[in-house]
Amino acid sequence: METIFWKNDDELFDIVRNELYTAVVGDIMDKLGLLNQFLPPQIQPLQDDMFIVGRAMTVLEADVVSNSSSNNPVLNKSFGLMLEALDDLKKNEVYVCTGSSPSYALWGELMATRAQILGAAGAVVDGYSRDTRGILELKFPSFSYGRYAQDQAPRGKVIDFRVPIEIKGVRINPGDIIVGDIDGVCVVPREVEEEVFRLSIEKARGEKMVQKKIQEGMSTREAFDKYGIM
Repeated sequence: METIFWKNDDELFDIVRNELYTAVVGDIMDKLGLLNQFLPPQIQPLQDDMFIVGRAMTVLEADVVSNSSSNNPVLNKSFGLMLEALDDLKKNEVYVCTGSSPSYALWGELMATRAQILGAAGAVVDGYSRDTRGILELKFPSFSYGRYAQDQAPRGKVIDFRVPIEIKGVRINPGDIIVGDIDGVCVVPREVEEEVFRLSIEKARGEKMVQKKIQEGMSTREAFDKYGIM
């Protein structure tokens, strides 16, 4: 069997972009007993061909009902810590935001512009995005509940970032690997990433071989019995 290895994130993420997809990564995590790694199906790419792979830069948002003075200095700032979080993005990181009610946009064109300049890999928000035409022109991978222009400024603020977060029961720690495509978004915990991706690459390559055998006339039963892939 071919040895699969990579030296760094750049090499791994190139392999993921070229060979993998969320279904195969999710299948492998299922086999390893990680059964709750997909974010809710409402979180979809703004454009079908968008693909994300990168490390989570987690962002925690909270609803606010007033911009009047608060006992918490963070809440006295416009957007809370959102601008600091955005400026802290590193190469290959994914802006992952949750915590607010899904009633306003958590991502927009200017945010995507800054993230792209910093070398970020994309954005995944547990809510809506806006400025859709601008984001599509940037070709910046952005995943959300869909398009909705209502602004977060008077309605929500970032209260922390680079902290553990949860989206509908899925735990995301800073540095976990996010993989997203047209079929959804999954979270690969850092502590198992090497095994997950090694096995995912093996399975993806095996699926191509099985597809070729089926195209040549092999039955699905015979293919599964011989290769254990379907």
